[in-house]
Amino acid sequence: MTPAVVVVGSGIAGLTAALHAIAGGCRVTLVTKDVLDHANTRYAQGGIAGVMFPDDRVEDHVRDTLTAGAGRCDERAVRVLAAEGPARIRELIDLGVAFDRAADGAFLKGLEAAHSYPRVLHAGGDATGTAIERALVAALRGADAAVREHAFLVDLVTDGGRVAGVDLLLDDAPGRPGRRERIAADAVILATGGAGQLYAHSTNPTVATADGIAAAVRAGAAVADLEFVQFHPTVLAAGEAFLVSEAVRGEGAVLRDERGRRFALDAHPDGELAPRDVVARAIAAAMERQDGRPVLLDATRVGDPGFLARRFPTIDAAVRARGLDWTREPIPVTPAAHYLMGGVVTDLDGRTGVPGLYAVGEVACTGVHGANRLASNSLLEGAVFGARAGDAVAADAAAPVWPVPAASPPGPASVQPVVDAPPFSRAALQDLLWTEAGLVRDGAGLARAAALLAAWADGAVARAAVTESALEDENLLVVGALLVAAARARTRSVGAHHRRDDTPVAAALEGAA
Repeated sequence: MTPAVVVVGSGIAGLTAALHAIAGGCRVTLVTKDVLDHANTRYAQGGIAGVMFPDDRVEDHVRDTLTAGAGRCDERAVRVLAAEGPARIRELIDLGVAFDRAADGAFLKGLEAAHSYPRVLHAGGDATGTAIERALVAALRGADAAVREHAFLVDLVTDGGRVAGVDLLLDDAPGRPGRRERIAADAVILATGGAGQLYAHSTNPTVATADGIAAAVRAGAAVADLEFVQFHPTVLAAGEAFLVSEAVRGEGAVLRDERGRRFALDAHPDGELAPRDVVARAIAAAMERQDGRPVLLDATRVGDPGFLARRFPTIDAAVRARGLDWTREPIPVTPAAHYLMGGVVTDLDGRTGVPGLYAVGEVACTGVHGANRLASNSLLEGAVFGARAGDAVAADAAAPVWPVPAASPPGPASVQPVVDAPPFSRAALQDLLWTEAGLVRDGAGLARAAALLAAWADGAVARAAVTESALEDENLLVVGALLVAAARARTRSVGAHHRRDDTPVAAALEGAA
């Protein structure tokens, strides 16, 4: 009997997993919250990192990833990422992704923060994610797969301790409540992305509401490293938030305060190309010194007058649409929540602690990113571990008995809610997390956040008959509480988790634990 697999999510990780599961003989239904091509992948500007040049080495990519991860990476996962990355990039090329090339046909090299070698490939200048998404969507539409668009994951279906399908809320018509549907499956692969909508300032699309992580937790899966949230250093501070790729700084743009002083070198010898957490905090500190006003990204000396438009056409259009000319004047930028390093704990093949449940991409915690993701490793992770999960599902289904993963550890301790909590709204939640669990945290602020989250959770509506928006809010509350609990437990600053109350005493206590 052909095994039935449901893939939830349509970014690079979900699409790659679906294609590999189909190749392995599975019957795949891909479920996506919006239209098929609307995922975080589409917004990825910077590129995809991989050892694609003869003078680069896998060992160097491994070292760069481990260094950026601040000692928190799983080296086995990092080695899988770097070693298998080139094959997955070639697979994308075979599917039609046209990475940018020089006149002689060689791939153009891109340098981004914390890479020791310019190993980042781009497509369309700064439209890499769009090119990858388009190619994978075309491949899936040409494969033997069912696709359900506008289908919200309400919950995972479990039976006897294993996952047996998904409950969905279908968007039948704009403005009308959807109908429920259950799809039975032998296995479910979560590829739902991260939790960017936890924060008031985010580069993520509105669909990034932590749905997969929350559903996995309710099904009994373990999560880890949720305290490690990457804040992209440079998001346009004019009009709607728009990410200005790391690659702009890789080409030579520098950061200045409003007096014109270049400040990033004060924080790290690599200046603007230091790891993202370092650069983001340097910007935040500079903004604090100037009463919260944005800093300036100065690209006025990068290339000839037409270079920025040729190299970064998407960014150039966004900048000019806001009435700015970045070839003549620096542009205002600020940090924003960008990527969740933690997520649902998996092995190297995407298996979680719940039989029949797999997770890939930003929803998962493979250990590859540690405390801080290396630039342009996220698309690579989606391709590498998406392929491994798709292959694993097919192999597991063919085995006499589905593998039984290790048991999940218990969740965090309960928190006493505050009695006089303000009314819940998503905006209030986002402001709370931005203020108390953002770029810089401390014990008092995290305790306040935990109490408010507990109070709001006490008033949450039952999941039986509510709207998609209410379900999203509940998911954000679940994952927000787990993030804050993880941040409270980690009293020492490391990577993207920075505590202003970190002291030598706290460090010694944690080291002895």
